[in-house]
Amino acid sequence: MEIKILYKDKRLLLCLKPAGVLSESPGMPELLKQQIGGEIFPVHRLDRAVGGIMLYGRTKDAAGKLSALVSNRGVKKTYLALIQGVPNEKEGVFKDLLFKDSAKNKSYVVKRPRKGVKEAELSYRVLRTDGKKSLVEIQLLTGRSHQIRVQFASRKMPLLGDVKYGSTYKDCPLALWSESLSFIDPFTKKAMDFEALPPQEYPWTEFIEFKEN
Repeated sequence: MEIKILYKDKRLLLCLKPAGVLSESPGMPELLKQQIGGEIFPVHRLDRAVGGIMLYGRTKDAAGKLSALVSNRGVKKTYLALIQGVPNEKEGVFKDLLFKDSAKNKSYVVKRPRKGVKEAELSYRVLRTDGKKSLVEIQLLTGRSHQIRVQFASRKMPLLGDVKYGSTYKDCPLALWSESLSFIDPFTKKAMDFEALPPQEYPWTEFIEFKEN
C-alpha cells in the first residue's frame, strides 16, 4: 500500500492515512518507514476507520515539539462528515462531557464530571443538505476518543456508516474525513496549511462535486 505524501522535510511529514489503517504502530509508522525510510513518530491520532490528513514527526525532537503544539491547540484540524438529519442551526458549537469505556472501546456523553470524564468541544458548519442527510465541516477544539462521532450521535445525528453509534446506513464506510491541518512549523516558523478531499466514492459523491483529473 503506497501512502500519498503531501509534504516532508527532515523533521516532519504530512500524508493521507487511508481508512482502515491504524494511525499508530503497527499501522502507518511501519508503512511510512517502508516507503520513505527512517523513523516515524506519531504526534496525534485518527480512528482506524477514519481517513485523511495526518502529521508525523521524523525525529524524537520534532515529535516532542509537534506533540506539544497539538496539546496546546496549535494545530487546527478540520473534518468533513456526512450525518443523518439536519442540525437545528446552520452553524454552532457542541460542548459535552465525555466518558470512554475502554473495555467496549466506546465513548458516551455524560451529565456530571467524575473520574475519566473529559470536556469535549467542537464547532460545525452545514455545507449542504438534502433534508435527510447533511454534509458538515467540523473544527475540533479538543481531541477526545470518537469525539465527533459521539457528539453528533448523542443529538440523534449519527455519521453515515457509523453502526457503533447508531447509524442506519450500513452499506457504506464511516463518513468522516480529516480534511485539513494548519499550524506554524515550530522550527522554521513557516505557516503550514494542507487540504485534501475525501475519496471519490459513495457516500461522498452525493454531496461533493469532484473535479475530473
